[in-house]
Amino acid sequence: MIIVCQRLLKNTKINGITLFPFIFIKNPEDKKNRVLINHEKIHIRQQLELLIIFFYILYVVEYYYHFFRLKNAYQAYKSISFEREAYAMERDLNYLQKRKFWGFRRFFKK
Repeated sequence: MIIVCQRLLKNTKINGITLFPFIFIKNPEDKKNRVLINHEKIHIRQQLELLIIFFYILYVVEYYYHFFRLKNAYQAYKSISFEREAYAMERDLNYLQKRKFWGFRRFFKK
């Protein structure tokens, strides 16, 4: 995992984004934001489990499925199983130590 401060995020609502093996964050002080970094580390684990490329494919497929169903970009993003897991568990700083393989599966919406 490599943490990089990225000016490209400056004019966006995005505080952090993970593109294996990098975690891009908007503000340098967020390097100390343990919750944000944990959220992004969860995405690193998800990406590794799905051999990186399948993570991105499934992420995009899920996003568009929810977007067409909900007609709302933000709600579609929040409905993606990977995001649901990361948001639900980001405050548990020990989560990755006890997380089961493919832990995101239990966050799929039915």
